Amino acid sequence: MCGFFAPFLLWYYCRMKKLIIGNWKMYPVELKEARERFTQIKKTASVLRNVQTVICPPLVYAGDLKKMVAGHRVTLGAQNAWLEQEGAYTGEVSPSQIRSVGLTHVIIGHSERRVLGETDEMINKKILAGIKAGLVVVLCVGERERDKDGEYLRYVASQIKLALKNVQKKELSNMVIAYEPIWAIGKNALRAASSEDALEIAILIKKTLADMYNRDGSHVPILYGGSVNEKNTKDFLTASRIDGLLVGRASLDPFVFGEILRGAEKVK
Repeated sequence: MCGFFAPFLLWYYCRMKKLIIGNWKMYPVELKEARERFTQIKKTASVLRNVQTVICPPLVYAGDLKKMVAGHRVTLGAQNAWLEQEGAYTGEVSPSQIRSVGLTHVIIGHSERRVLGETDEMINKKILAGIKAGLVVVLCVGERERDKDGEYLRYVASQIKLALKNVQKKELSNMVIAYEPIWAIGKNALRAASSEDALEIAILIKKTLADMYNRDGSHVPILYGGSVNEKNTKDFLTASRIDGLLVGRASLDPFVFGEILRGAEKVK
């Protein structure tokens, strides 16, 4: 999605279809396995009319997997990007470089990146750089714990406001916000998040965007991520009133991820 029609196309695909993003993190170890998994996922995703699928593999595999992409129903994204378009930043990859090899999306502000030291200021700069390069930016937000006083609501709202500083209304067509409650993710998860948890934050995100951008903020797709599987897909997509899912571990299993995609296809 690029050029003059990029904002319209993004709006169309994200509002008319469910957006399902697979974050492969630092898996698999070998390119051959990455190709095999992507091939299987593509067989399922390429025939679904109501789902837009984006796979974010380790960046070293992106060039090979891009050769396997055909059409718009399955595209590739990056898991991170640097905050400048070029320069003396050893080991970093810029949004422009990501876009130049045909990737369409970039995940910014993932909790695993924040743990490594990414600040709200860095995340904001990365978002601005990603938008400038023509990428669809997937901003990740989420609280580490839930307190009885509702401080976590103010925390998530603050994450959004700081991340979107200087992002203009016309640039919202290149934004997606993914809610990932840190307390519900990984082996140390306190419990699985419910659709009610996701709905609460989805409402908060919509209100925060409305406060910042008025009605223009309502066009920003909202995703849920955190222990998503084939069994809870429908519940999250219906009861939480969200526009899609950011899937981690389950996106590496072509069968499970395929079931998630097919489940999303059935949700109108």
